[in-house]
Amino acid sequence: MLTTLSTTPADLPELTLGRVFTDWGIDPVPFVITVWVAGLYLLGVHVLRRRGDRWPLGRTVAFVGVGMGAFLVATASGLARYDTTLLSAHMVQHMILSMIVPLFLALGAPVTLALRTLPARPRRWLLVALHSRVAKVLSFAPLAFLLYVVSPWALYFSPWYDASLRSAYVHELMHVHLVLVGSLFFWPLMGLDPVPGRVRWPFRLLLVMMTLPFHAFLGVTIMGQSTLISGEWYLALREGPMGAWLPDAMADQHRAGGILWASGDLIGLVFFGVLFVQWVRSSMAEGRREDRRLDLLEARAAADAARAPDR
Repeated sequence: MLTTLSTTPADLPELTLGRVFTDWGIDPVPFVITVWVAGLYLLGVHVLRRRGDRWPLGRTVAFVGVGMGAFLVATASGLARYDTTLLSAHMVQHMILSMIVPLFLALGAPVTLALRTLPARPRRWLLVALHSRVAKVLSFAPLAFLLYVVSPWALYFSPWYDASLRSAYVHELMHVHLVLVGSLFFWPLMGLDPVPGRVRWPFRLLLVMMTLPFHAFLGVTIMGQSTLISGEWYLALREGPMGAWLPDAMADQHRAGGILWASGDLIGLVFFGVLFVQWVRSSMAEGRREDRRLDLLEARAAADAARAPDR
């Protein structure tokens, strides 16, 4: 089933796991973003291969298959159909957009791909943007961390979330915001691109570990709330035709807080594992480079020693 999504819930049937994967819709802004971003990435890979250069398949799968694929699932699947009806459905969408999508986009190394395939002038523009003061400020690790942990609090404990339920424009802006803030934080930590904001490996691990208690604390806070988030909106839905199957609004809010708590910790541990593996690989590569350097110095010293008697 394919429909056009809207922020105003229609008379939707009861949400089931099957409908998450079968009840798809087209939301113009996320759909266009998905097509263009994935298409440009695949075009860059095609340009590289056409001239005989190699590009790892894993990066393409990470960026297009998992990163943009997860973005499409979060904004066009049955999950998106119910994201203004159930806070719990929105919370699953939130975690996909703010954690899973940024991680796999970063692992796809799109900046490196662009630098290797763009014509001279656009590549100079990209390099200027990467070395600009704005890029350095936005990727400054403490600032990016602050934006990442404060944004969810600002979303759920301000009029912003209620506005996203009532306005299609704010709703789409929220989706893009979640991806961008997640990318600002995770890209310099886990990405393979030469972007500003890089910090040493121990500090990267520390920053990722520090995100775990913030997700847990926010989830517990939402679960312990005695008032409903956007209560007027959710209570009005239960007075309509969907009231027959919609769960109690407070129970759904408790479920949403539990999803935020559990999934935040689980995905955060996955991030920690990925970062640790990257650190080990980087250390091994650095060790190999140092071995080659020492071998070269030793070979030069032996050659000089062999020539010494002749002189």
